[in-house]
Amino acid sequence: MISVACLTKGSTSDEAARYLLNGHGADIHYSYHRLIADVFLSTAEGKTAYSIIPIENTIDGSVSLHTDWLVDEVNLPIQAEWVYPSIQNLIGDVDELTEGGELAYSKIVKVMSHPVAMAQCTQYLKQHLPHAELEHVSSTAEAVRIVKDNPGRGWAAIGQVSAAADNELTVLESAVTDHDNNFTRFLLVGQEPFTLRESQKHKTSILITLPEDYPGALHQVLSAFSWRRINLSRIESRPTKKKLGNYYFLIDIEMSMDTILLPSAIAEIEAIGCQVRVLGSYPSFKYSSPEQL
Repeated sequence: MISVACLTKGSTSDEAARYLLNGHGADIHYSYHRLIADVFLSTAEGKTAYSIIPIENTIDGSVSLHTDWLVDEVNLPIQAEWVYPSIQNLIGDVDELTEGGELAYSKIVKVMSHPVAMAQCTQYLKQHLPHAELEHVSSTAEAVRIVKDNPGRGWAAIGQVSAAADNELTVLESAVTDHDNNFTRFLLVGQEPFTLRESQKHKTSILITLPEDYPGALHQVLSAFSWRRINLSRIESRPTKKKLGNYYFLIDIEMSMDTILLPSAIAEIEAIGCQVRVLGSYPSFKYSSPEQL
């Protein structure tokens, strides 16, 4: 049996986890948590083999809190990444929030969801529910549960179809995100290599801290990749939290460590005094169909 820590049952993380893990002949046990810190700690403390971490979104960009946990709080290598569509829906009690068979926006006084999911629906909320109070909670599934537990108050949630079904609520309006190409990138982190599926694409993520007394160090770092024609899919700076103005750089590389070019590029970077930490070298999966849900 493979044990996996994840955000609340019925959340996007839960659906994304099942897309990656289910249907491959393994017995999967999911350990659900309200807070991302508890997801990380479950695996860091050995209670689960892996954690599912949403790390980046098409609309909202990087999830800084989750990135900081991965870098600063735990030592859990990245074992896989995959992309999954974030389809948000307006969910509530159909009898309470409709009139004559139509959704009655005026009856909705509060909308609850995870802040990232809420941000993905900004224009929809402004257009249809400008009067409603917006409240952030720990996950989309938690929002749906709270709405279920508070009938008759005019509350609705933004979340997934599976959460609506689990809580015996109704999808009042489908696909309320502002953009059709709303995808979230997830990471599988843990100590054991991921072997359930194979991918032809592999990536490596590294953390680089530049030497303080080396002008042009970042240019040198990028040159080490450039002349070897190594493609970088993401570069992000984050504060080291040690000194004002000090940053490290997170770099995603479209190449495995099991090559000649990438280790030699890293060696060149270390030679100029940079500190390099490999966060993981792993298979990368792209969403293609809902068949594995």
